[in-house]
Amino acid sequence: MTNIQYSTDLAGKRRPAEAMIHYFLFFAATVSILTTVGIVGTLGKEAFPFFAKVSIWEFLTTLHWQPQIDEFGILPLFTATLVTSVIAMCIALPVGLASAVYLSEYAPPKLRNILKPVLEVLAGIPSVVYGFFALQTVTPILQGVFGSDKVDIYNTLSAGLVMGVLILPLISSMCEDALSSVPKALREGAYALGATKLEVSLTIVIPAALSGISAAFIVGLSRAVGETMIVALAAGSGSNLTLNPFKSAETMTGHIVRISGGDLSYDSIDYNSLFAIGLFLFVITLSLNALSSHLVRKYQEVYE
Repeated sequence: MTNIQYSTDLAGKRRPAEAMIHYFLFFAATVSILTTVGIVGTLGKEAFPFFAKVSIWEFLTTLHWQPQIDEFGILPLFTATLVTSVIAMCIALPVGLASAVYLSEYAPPKLRNILKPVLEVLAGIPSVVYGFFALQTVTPILQGVFGSDKVDIYNTLSAGLVMGVLILPLISSMCEDALSSVPKALREGAYALGATKLEVSLTIVIPAALSGISAAFIVGLSRAVGETMIVALAAGSGSNLTLNPFKSAETMTGHIVRISGGDLSYDSIDYNSLFAIGLFLFVITLSLNALSSHLVRKYQEVYE
């Protein structure tokens, strides 16, 4: 009886602290939601005057972005963003997944504890440093390989390659976490049937962690779409509707950086166009996040 009374009193003493934690977590979640709502509200408020003058159809289908002559087609900026992002993912996804497989399945614990922090150091380097690296190192290498007459000084290929290195730690870390969460029983069962380590990694572990790998890919793609400094320094300025990675082209984020640093009159159509681009970027990243959540729910494996 004494023990029961003691437990009741102890539970009673914990309730105020638990209530405080509950309210704090609720407050944190509310702040996050309100922040998102505030961002959408700000972008929508400033973008509305732009779309009052330029139709959404014209914004999405016009082939030129030349505010001087009232042409506001997002396609050249979107195409450059797509090219750099695809190039970045072609580097980050296979290399990141391969490094994650090695860290999860092959590397000894001591070596893993060394390699993983070293890999994550890449994520701590400022993106402006990557931008100068792309411009001063990667572009001259590309010009030496393909010829300076084919590769512009500012080009989307060098920006995409270096952006892939920037995203690599994110992809590797998320994939490694997904692979490590696969139960050891699956591996042991495959080994018991005579499978090699490579077969286990490729046919058992990776398919079982597909939901996490898919989420890593989508998050990395969102990071590539929103990257600013690398493309602003290395991809070039001036809209150019081209899929040639050797040519200069301005991305959406690069355009925002270049124009916002100039002399724009407040509430002009040029000024409001920046918020229209920002709202378009927000819709893209929101769609990618929704796709990521869908893939996680679709391919998620539940182990008991």
